[in-house]
Amino acid sequence: MASHEHDKKGPEDPEEPVVRNKRKIDPETGEARAGEAPSEGVLSADDLIQAEGPDIELSDEDTALLAEAERDLVGEYRERAARAEAELKNFRTRVERDRVANREAVIAEVIRTLLPAIDDLDRAEAHGDLTEGSPLAIVAQKLRAGFERYGLRRVGEAGEAFDPKVHEAIVQLPTPGVTVNTVADVIEPGYALGERLIRAAKVAVSVPE
Repeated sequence: MASHEHDKKGPEDPEEPVVRNKRKIDPETGEARAGEAPSEGVLSADDLIQAEGPDIELSDEDTALLAEAERDLVGEYRERAARAEAELKNFRTRVERDRVANREAVIAEVIRTLLPAIDDLDRAEAHGDLTEGSPLAIVAQKLRAGFERYGLRRVGEAGEAFDPKVHEAIVQLPTPGVTVNTVADVIEPGYALGERLIRAAKVAVSVPE
């Protein structure tokens, strides 16, 4: 009987200690443990930051530094905007210039292919074949008017100074009294479209003896 009573643990017998971590906040992350909310009166890290935020006061030096940083940022964005606007304007200018150049190149090529027909009309007119009111004269008039509308002009006139940029010397004629090379006769007229030379004028040139 006594042995049985000795084997049983009485209320006075000590038990092994059991450790229970009842902390609601993870000591490593500062966050509430998963599945648990912080108990009343216990603040998380975010709560502490938000709670202390409104009470943070900046010194005059910090305020000045923030104002200077803000001014620098605003100035940088304004500079970027101005630079982007200038680049866009330059791009539009280049596009317009290229568009005009391409248009003139196409018109010049079309006119160049029609120059032999214009030369034939000029020769027919010189021989008196383009009588006023004749069908051929009307066609020539309309053709020339159409070219002039695009800015086509003749190059090469007798008596003007020889210019190798627009004249092609076919014949050189030593002439007394001539001091500079001068166009004596136009064998074949040249044509220019604006500043673009389509065909140089073939001329006879009077040169000093």
